[in-house]
Amino acid sequence: MASSKSYLDFILDQLSGLEGVSHRAMMGEYILYCRGRIFGGIYDDRLLVKPTPSALAMLPDAPREQPYPGAKEMLLVENVEDPVFLETLLTAMWDELPEPDKKRTRR
Repeated sequence: MASSKSYLDFILDQLSGLEGVSHRAMMGEYILYCRGRIFGGIYDDRLLVKPTPSALAMLPDAPREQPYPGAKEMLLVENVEDPVFLETLLTAMWDELPEPDKKRTRR
């Protein structure tokens, strides 16, 4: 089942207090970025985030779910109604997220 644009818009609205939050559509789902770093995504209208140390500390009881079969498990964020919590979570995670891959230039 693909994610709805309305759920994406809701999550982006909840994170509107942060600068640099963006998304990219991919095969009916949405990859979420903060200042160029992937922090999670929307899969089947669920907000899933990478299990960084900060995310694990803030979401100790969060279910671990696969965004799609064969993928690494991520943390399900159930408290999506609280924009302050979501912004705090993302801010805490940011330093722990990997840098984006450098684009290779063709020779």
